Amino acid sequence: MYTLLFSTTNSMENAKKIAKILVDERLAACVNIVPYIKSFYRWEGKTVEDDEILLIIKTKSEIKDKVIKRIKELHTYQIPEIIALDITAGLPEYLKWIDDNVS
Repeated sequence: MYTLLFSTTNSMENAKKIAKILVDERLAACVNIVPYIKSFYRWEGKTVEDDEILLIIKTKSEIKDKVIKRIKELHTYQIPEIIALDITAGLPEYLKWIDDNVS
């Protein structure tokens, strides 16, 4: 099985650092960086509006807890957004490529 993880950060520097380390450590086959999203959320009792960067991380389901732990170690946020969605179907060749590139 496979998993997509979503995480946001507030700097391209942190996004690139997380992406490169996850791929270099073979925790993710691919990380897409979406350079600009506008986020609205509640933090410390107030509604906050921020410009953020979205990371879309492709990995194997059996190591998603390890990936989440590593993102938390690398992230600049006190409580980073890390959301996991199981991939239920996909191009078999692409899913095999994930297998080949994640340890």
